[in-house]
Amino acid sequence: MFKFAGILFCGGLLFLTGCATSTPEPLPPDWTGTTNAVVLPPVYRPVPPSVVVGKTNLPPVIHSNPPPATVAPHAPVLTWTSLNRWAKENKLAAPRRLSGGPTVGFSVSSTHGVMVLEIGSREATWRGTEIHLGFPPEIIDDQVFVHGLDLQKNLEPLLLGQSPAFGSNRVLVIDPGHGGVNGGTISTLDSRPEKEFTLDWARRLKAQLATNGWTVFLTRTNDVDIALSNRVAFAEAHHADLFISLHFNSAAPDKKQSGLETYCLTPAGMPSTLTRGNPDFLTQVFPNNAFDVANLQVAVRLHAALLRASGEEDRGVRRARFMGVLHGHRCPALLIEGGFLSNPHEAGKIESADFREKLAEAVANALK
Repeated sequence: MFKFAGILFCGGLLFLTGCATSTPEPLPPDWTGTTNAVVLPPVYRPVPPSVVVGKTNLPPVIHSNPPPATVAPHAPVLTWTSLNRWAKENKLAAPRRLSGGPTVGFSVSSTHGVMVLEIGSREATWRGTEIHLGFPPEIIDDQVFVHGLDLQKNLEPLLLGQSPAFGSNRVLVIDPGHGGVNGGTISTLDSRPEKEFTLDWARRLKAQLATNGWTVFLTRTNDVDIALSNRVAFAEAHHADLFISLHFNSAAPDKKQSGLETYCLTPAGMPSTLTRGNPDFLTQVFPNNAFDVANLQVAVRLHAALLRASGEEDRGVRRARFMGVLHGHRCPALLIEGGFLSNPHEAGKIESADFREKLAEAVANALK
């Protein structure tokens, strides 16, 4: 289901225990609604200067999600740059125009891979995997021009950057979406709630990573509802090196949409890929924006692995600002939509334990 919302977080969510019967206050039908969070005095600490993520020695800290204004925004990037000039400055071959097809496309290559850009479109591909730009490239004076933010936040991290490195004793916090009275979307086949499938996926992923160099915590281990802010605070308290929120999608009543999506926080100054009718304030800066580069790099790695394992349609690595569960992390954070429960064919796969095991294996292998 499509779900994005006030995603703050707090303590223990998804884990391996059965179903709880506690009756918290009623929540909206999906996680895009505002949940009742535990309000604690905000605590801030310096953001690590590097995208290389390792464990810290700081004591556990629980805090409410800081408001967007707590991080001073940098001067906005408004420039457009010639892709030819940028490639030359970075010792890359000149962009190559692609022949055939209904649109005008260009490819630019580095030792890390090939990116294909389409004039007038925000959709691009990196090593065959779809990513979403902030601004569509343009032709100016017979040259391809790309927005400066897309150079900084999309092209440079992938074409020029190294994959983020995780130190030893790595900590992963897995967030099984929904829980308790907040069941998420429902399967079009038999109305089983999303919360069941996300918890099972999380449990399987934890087992897969048990011998893979990661210490894994689940935000919930049974059928309980947890405020978004408490999910984020849980990751902070456990000094997470990576946060992954697991979900399944819905386009109901449309039964045709299908495929996988992976989301990370929208960089400041860039429009989001998806807003779901929520305000999209380009000037907002959140703590997790300090990890824009690593967010994208990890998201692309996991998204590609999930596509290979599942055989599902590629709906791309996307950016969203309204997903509160991504705002406050001081480590790379992403949200995965593992398929559409509103699509009968895909719902049948999602309800299969073998398919959920494939999804878990794919994420685990990508994190080796």
